[in-house]
Amino acid sequence: MCFLKCVCNEEKKEVGRKIALGVCPHCEGKVEAIDVEGSLKLCFLPICYKMKRKYICTICFRHLVLLYS
Repeated sequence: MCFLKCVCNEEKKEVGRKIALGVCPHCEGKVEAIDVEGSLKLCFLPICYKMKRKYICTICFRHLVLLYS
């Protein structure tokens, strides 16, 4: 398992930020959407790319999760 961690590497890079709709349920602050690009590399060769969008409060810096009903 230790060998696998040395050979595989995951890099994350912030692509962009913008203000999202809504307010934080904890402190009523503004919510910001952050686009993150991640890549998994095996022996310095890229295997896959992932794009994720994360939401964070600008006042209390809590990570927010969307719940779909």
